[in-house]
Amino acid sequence: MGIVLLALSVLPVIILMVYIYRQDKYEKEPIGLLIRAFIGGMIAIPLDLLIVSLINSIFYSETVFYSAFMEAGFPEELSKFIILFLTIWWNRNFNEYMDGIVYAAFVGLGFACVENIMYVYEGGIGTGIIRALLSVPGHFLFAVIMGYFFSLAKFSKKGKFGYLMTALFGAALAHGLFDWLLMITDHIPEALAFIIFGLFLWGDIKLWRIGLKYIRRHQENSQFKDPDPKQINWGAGDKF
Repeated sequence: MGIVLLALSVLPVIILMVYIYRQDKYEKEPIGLLIRAFIGGMIAIPLDLLIVSLINSIFYSETVFYSAFMEAGFPEELSKFIILFLTIWWNRNFNEYMDGIVYAAFVGLGFACVENIMYVYEGGIGTGIIRALLSVPGHFLFAVIMGYFFSLAKFSKKGKFGYLMTALFGAALAHGLFDWLLMITDHIPEALAFIIFGLFLWGDIKLWRIGLKYIRRHQENSQFKDPDPKQINWGAGDKF
């Protein structure tokens, strides 16, 4: 049973890592650096716990909103953001737009791998199946949002700080809403919970559409090693 639970915990992480690695079409990233990013995501777990502890020492609430945003969404994405920045911002291999998404995904999936193992061993096969379909892909999509704007910050000649903040808070907002819509269903009447869960599924589909759009856009942008701003596909203001 232990091996089954481990496989159920790790397999969705591996599938998404292989997927995003294959999307990097123009210049594959060094395996060693990808492993470092993945391990960095694992190290982000204790960093996240430290950040949550600091937040709770300043102010605390038992509301679902607080749990979703201040104990999950923001601290988890901040811990990943710190690891991502320290791992690749100054690295010479971070030299094209798609790289930000790839490295962010490996950091996010490293975090998700450890978290998934802990939850699945505690909750069993049912928990593993639900997390394989929702939570692990969620971490992946939050990372795509972060990596997309992280690359814009790296390669834009102006507005770097704004893009970095969008990378952090865009991912944190998506993560917080994702968790809140799931968590709130346990605290409201059944009929309303059904509606909220339907809203969650709509939001999850929307999140996938955004993530895939961002991947395609940076695939296109990565064709240009020394990009001419007139060639780059900036999108509609690149707003989340």
